[in-house]
Amino acid sequence: MDNITTSNDAIFDFAPYIIVLCIILTVFIAVFDLLWKKKKDKQTSETSCQNDHYTIDNKDIHSYLKKVCLFLSRYASKLIQYGATTIRIEKNIGRIAERFDTVVEMGVLPQHIMVTLWDKEHLHSYSNNEIIKSQGVDFDKNTMLSKLSWEIHDNRMELDEAIKRFDDITARPRLNDWTVLILTGLANGSFCRLFGGDFISMVIVFVATICGFYLKNSLHGKHGWDIRLVTIISGCIATIIASSCYVFGWGKTPDIALGTGVLYLVPGVLFINSINDLINGHHICFISRFINATIITICLSLGLCLGLIILNIKFL
Repeated sequence: MDNITTSNDAIFDFAPYIIVLCIILTVFIAVFDLLWKKKKDKQTSETSCQNDHYTIDNKDIHSYLKKVCLFLSRYASKLIQYGATTIRIEKNIGRIAERFDTVVEMGVLPQHIMVTLWDKEHLHSYSNNEIIKSQGVDFDKNTMLSKLSWEIHDNRMELDEAIKRFDDITARPRLNDWTVLILTGLANGSFCRLFGGDFISMVIVFVATICGFYLKNSLHGKHGWDIRLVTIISGCIATIIASSCYVFGWGKTPDIALGTGVLYLVPGVLFINSINDLINGHHICFISRFINATIITICLSLGLCLGLIILNIKFL
C-alpha cells in the first residue's frame, strides 16, 4: 500500500464518485440489455431454429461431393469458432471424410476456412470457402463436435443423420450467462488470493470482474462493438472499481487488487492455440492468432493505464 501514491489530492477526491459511477453504468447497461433482449427475442425466435441443410438432387458424384464438402466446411468453421486447435480440426474432418470415402484438404486463413474435397480416385473435386464468424470459445460444443466425428466414423453414420446431429449440437444454448459471470468473478478473485491478496481485495476483484466482464459480453456480444474498444473500456472500468481498496483504505493489499482486476481479459486460449499451431506447422494460423492475442493484451493494458490515469494513481 505504501508503494501507491497520488500526485493530486483534488482529483483524487472525486475517485469515490468515479467508482460509484462505473458501477451505476454497469447496472444501467444490464437493465437496458434486459429490455433489449425482449425485443430481440421476438426477432430471433422465428429464425433461431433455422439451419442450412443440403440435399442431393441426383446421385452423381459432383452433388455428393458438394453436400459432404459443405457439411465439412460448416463443421470446421464451427470448431475454430469454438476455440479448437487447427490440428484437431484437421484430424476431425479427415476422420469424417474417410467415412464418406473422400479425401479432404483444408486451409485456414484469418477470416476464412477453405475446404477442398476429392473422391478417392482424385478425378472429381469440390471446393468451398467458409467465413469464420466470431462466436466465442465453447469447450462443451467443441468436445461434442469432436465426439460426433468419431461416431460418424466408427458407426458409419449416414450423411443426413450426421448433418442433423451437427445442427442439434450447434443449436444448443450456451452455458447460462449469469453462471459464467459469477464463475469468472470467483476465478479472478481466486487469482487475487493466489498472488497474496487478502479477503477484502478478493471481494473487490470479484465485483470489478463481474462489472467489467458483463460490459465486455454486453457491448461486444450483444451490441456488436469492436472487441478492441470493448477490451479497453472493460479494462478501464475493472481497474477503477478494483482501486476501491486504495481509495477507501480497505484491506492491506490494494496493489494486488489492482493488478489482478483485469486478468479475466487475458486471451489465454488464443495464446495457447497459437503456440500449438506453431508447433504443428500452421504458421499462418499461428501469426493470425498470436497477433490477435497480442492486440487484445495491449488493449487491456491500455484500459488498465487509463483507469490509473483517471484516478491519478501512480506506482513508485
